[in-house]
Amino acid sequence: LPVRHICTLSPAGRQKRGPVITDDDIAQSRRRNAVPCTSRGCTWSKGSNGNVVIPVFISNSYSWAERRVIIRSLLTFHRTTCIRFVWWRGQSDYIYFFPGSGCWSYLGRQGGLQLISLNRFGCVYLPIVQHEVLHALGFHHEHVRSDRDDYVRIIFRNIQEDKKRNFRRVNTNNLNTPYDYNSVMHYSTYAFSISPGELQTITARNSNVEFGQATEMSRKDIRRVNRLYQCSEFKIKTKLSEHLADITCNL
Repeated sequence: LPVRHICTLSPAGRQKRGPVITDDDIAQSRRRNAVPCTSRGCTWSKGSNGNVVIPVFISNSYSWAERRVIIRSLLTFHRTTCIRFVWWRGQSDYIYFFPGSGCWSYLGRQGGLQLISLNRFGCVYLPIVQHEVLHALGFHHEHVRSDRDDYVRIIFRNIQEDKKRNFRRVNTNNLNTPYDYNSVMHYSTYAFSISPGELQTITARNSNVEFGQATEMSRKDIRRVNRLYQCSEFKIKTKLSEHLADITCNL
C-alpha cells in the first residue's frame, strides 16, 4: 500500500470488549497463563536478518504531537536493540495503540490484534510508552521479580486492599541481570499507598538508593531486551532522549 494509505488505514477486527486488567496495567491474556512471560512462546518472532519486526498501528484519534511522542518512544528501541517497529500493512500479528481507559498492555506476544492503551490524558509520555511496550515484549514490573525480596521490602499494610495483587512476587526469568532500581518498569515508593506521600509501599533495603523515578529505559532494561531476543551487542548511549528530527509517517 502507498505510504499515504498506511498512515490512515484502520485495523480490522477490533476487540469489542475491554480486557481484564491485572497488576495495574497488564491486560489478562485470553490465550495463556502468561506468568512468567519471558519464555519461548510469548516473544515476537525474529527474522533471518536478526531483527524482531513488530507491525504497529497508531489510532487516528491521537493528535500529531501525541503520535510524535509514541513514534519517538518506539524509535528508542531501534537505536539500542534489534526490535524494529514497522507500520501495519495487514499482517496478522500487530500492536494497536489507542486512547483507551488508562495505560495498559498485554504481557508478551498474544497473536492477532494486540492492544496497548495510552489514554490521551496522562499516558502519552516517553517513559510510559516504553513501559507499556516492554510489557508487550514480555517483561514484568521490576518490583515483582523473583529475587525482589533481596533488594526491596513490600509493606502490604500500607497498600490499598484492591491493589495488593500488583505486588505479588512472580517467578520471573531475570536473564542473569541484577535487580534494577533505575528500571522504567519499577514502581515508586508510594505506589498505591493508602496515604500517598506519607505511608510507603516499597522501600529499598539499601537506604541510599532511590527508585521509581525513571524518565527512560535504563541500561539494564535495554540489556534485558537484547538478551531475551538474542540481539547483537548494541552501543548504548548515555542518553536515549536525544532529539529525533524529521519524524514523518515512516518509522
